[in-house]
Amino acid sequence: MSERLLLTGNHAAAYGAMLARAEVISAYPITPQTMIVELLSEMTASGRLPAKFITVESEHSAMAACVGASAAGARTYTATSGQGLALMHEMLHWAVGARLPIVLTNVSRAMAPGWSIWSDQSDILSQRDVGWMMLFAESVQEAQDFILWTYRVAEQVFLPGMVGMDAFILSHTAEPLIVHDQEAVDAYLPKFDPLYDLDPAEPRAYGGLVNRDHYFEMRYKIYENMDRAGQLLVEAGEEFGEVLGHRYTPLEGFMLDDADYVIVSAGAMTSNIRQAVRDLREEGMKVGLLRVIAFRPFPVDEVRRILTGRTKVAVLDRNMSAGHSGIFAQEIRSAMLGQPDAPPIYGYVVGIGGRDVRVETGHQVLHDLLTREEPELALFVGLKGLPIGPVRKDFEIKPLAPLEVMQ
Repeated sequence: MSERLLLTGNHAAAYGAMLARAEVISAYPITPQTMIVELLSEMTASGRLPAKFITVESEHSAMAACVGASAAGARTYTATSGQGLALMHEMLHWAVGARLPIVLTNVSRAMAPGWSIWSDQSDILSQRDVGWMMLFAESVQEAQDFILWTYRVAEQVFLPGMVGMDAFILSHTAEPLIVHDQEAVDAYLPKFDPLYDLDPAEPRAYGGLVNRDHYFEMRYKIYENMDRAGQLLVEAGEEFGEVLGHRYTPLEGFMLDDADYVIVSAGAMTSNIRQAVRDLREEGMKVGLLRVIAFRPFPVDEVRRILTGRTKVAVLDRNMSAGHSGIFAQEIRSAMLGQPDAPPIYGYVVGIGGRDVRVETGHQVLHDLLTREEPELALFVGLKGLPIGPVRKDFEIKPLAPLEVMQ
């Protein structure tokens, strides 16, 4: 039967892998993810989780081990963060091209240099075009449940998926967690049934050279199945509610019915933005919140349905694509392009490198949205010594002084 525990997001992710009956876990420690694989190592050592636990020398090797194990027909799991996810990058492509439904938890942290371990979505969003499904958790419960949800869809479309949670804000925060009944989870997530697996009795070649007559078609099948995953996420989220008690959807709305102004958010900062929306509703402002849960596949049709006809939309990004804007803002603008009665999209960059995103930050953004007449690509909120506003246009570019060569 299910039980209620007080656990951190990291430990909740470990319970998610355990409930999923992961058969191979490949691990390399990195702050702030390490507690996930530490707990899984204890679970496997004690026999609570009958899985093979592989310790490797790098994150690149961790994903390589998952690729091999998944190709052999095992349900595989790993976790990483920041620089570790970046080091995995090559093997993330291999997992997609080999059509392997590996699941990974990424505890999102800022990328170095300067060296940082604090919350920032740049690491996971740097992988957005690789071909992995991507979900963003807001709570400890979701850090567990989204692993099960992702496996359910990944093993139908044969594509890998990652669950993102915010470093420290969620990974090291304890909240009540319902650990689901194992029999109920087994009913929701049956044993992995691969189409092909490595078998010495039936040798096959994997990952070989592909000529021009076939490669394009292989990539299109990835695109086609990622597109199919969108509807499957909806169906699997509804089934999660029927079997395990909580329905999940790729998008989540709050006070949207009559909202003229909408703020878009993802991840753990959404909790504070939700409170800011409540506060401003009490002041008589018709504001609402749209939370993006599924970033890949991106729910384009639903975003259009929800945002069309609104007066203004503010998108909060805990990331920045240098030379353009926040990445979620780019996605929302792309989805709304060419739609009749599309609202102006205002991009706000917040919380970079773990900077706090407070309830007051939500107040500041929403008040700015009400008063600003024209949208900017990127408005930076919370820069020390600088007011809210666009990139300064009056910077003087000075030539670099010649370097002094040390003798």
